[in-house]
Amino acid sequence: MAADHPTGHTASHPANRPASLAAGLAEERVDHRFKALPPDAEGLTVATLTAERRNLFTGGFTTPVLALSAESVEHNLALLEAYAERHGLAFAPHGKTSMAPQLFADQLKRGAWGITAAVPHQARVYRAYGIGRIFLANELVDAVALRWLAGEMTADPEFRFISYVDSVRGVELMEEALSAARATRPVDVVVELGAGEGARTGARTEADCAAVADAVAAAGSLRLVGVAGYEGEVPDADPERVREWLRRLVALTAGFDAEKRFTGAEEIVISAGGSAWFDAVADVFAEIPELSSPVLKLLRSGAYVSHDDGHYKHLTPFNRVPEEGALEPAFRLWAQVVSRPSGEQAFLNAGKRDAAYDLDLPEAQVVRSGRDGSVRPAAGITVTGLSDQHTWVRTEEGAELEVGDWVGMGLSHPCTSFDKWQLIPLVEADGTVSDYIRTFF
Repeated sequence: MAADHPTGHTASHPANRPASLAAGLAEERVDHRFKALPPDAEGLTVATLTAERRNLFTGGFTTPVLALSAESVEHNLALLEAYAERHGLAFAPHGKTSMAPQLFADQLKRGAWGITAAVPHQARVYRAYGIGRIFLANELVDAVALRWLAGEMTADPEFRFISYVDSVRGVELMEEALSAARATRPVDVVVELGAGEGARTGARTEADCAAVADAVAAAGSLRLVGVAGYEGEVPDADPERVREWLRRLVALTAGFDAEKRFTGAEEIVISAGGSAWFDAVADVFAEIPELSSPVLKLLRSGAYVSHDDGHYKHLTPFNRVPEEGALEPAFRLWAQVVSRPSGEQAFLNAGKRDAAYDLDLPEAQVVRSGRDGSVRPAAGITVTGLSDQHTWVRTEEGAELEVGDWVGMGLSHPCTSFDKWQLIPLVEADGTVSDYIRTFF
């Protein structure tokens, strides 16, 4: 019987290289590029500032400032590692969420097979920080990017790269560019099965997928190693529809294997799993029949690392399987009350440049007194809108809020929270900043 591919690392893919390269970020100098960092830290290295273990509230940080909970990040990393191991899944978390090499290194240490990317720029960042396995969840048809990829694969024989393909024309473009670049080894590809009519990318039917696979077989620079897709795009998604589509994905994989389409592949890759339906992925992937080669069941959820207080708080599969644990929201945006023009209205000094707002508005959670530093719940305080640099707040009668107070807000959608901050304080429960997370968007 073919064995499933184990999660985690092999001897050819040590976790320490990304960690050691990410550690070099600590030598970067603190200056005006980085929002909210203490002005008196100008010129210090990040390592020196980290060693000072300043307090977020009394250590000279300016508002607004985004904080990432050290305890919640660690909890979330451990939770998904345990979940994947328990369900026999490998995982390549989507790096677009954070674009933070330090977090990538932590994810790899916590058993991740590799990191998922969406566009060439992201893959270049990953390679700059030593990521040895990249899964590109998009069809790569950019000739310049393919030339770069061919060079990377030639320079590093251990580098593993897998890309979606979803069209015959896309395969033709990949073959043309890789041949022109004199690629020295084939690029592994997986046929993307679309989630349904009107959904996002992917070949719409099994026949379309077969045509793409035929094109791959005729291309000397590509090698078909599996099938993939994204169940988050299933129209009118519910547990039954999502599982139905996932079973199509499994059946397509098994059919391709029976037709010997994965010749030359050391393992058969089947991949799905955003942050909303990975429980369904685990259930259906457990039903994968015996195939001719080991199976890499690859989950790609990325938002788990920080979770949130809005969109994913409501969508997370852990709501459906509470016995498996619970993710913790790790972000809190702190902004200061700069205007209190009436008893019903206040304005904070954070706005669209600082807070995610594409899915939900920030949620006022706590207030830290500007007078004595005491913290209280944000009772009767509601965020109603964002301008570029202001948060609009409605206050109910009796709500305690005055100019100078700090308001701590939960955010919705990790991907558009990380991307607004280049250097994010990692903060312990008592307010001590224990590290700074560098992002590359």
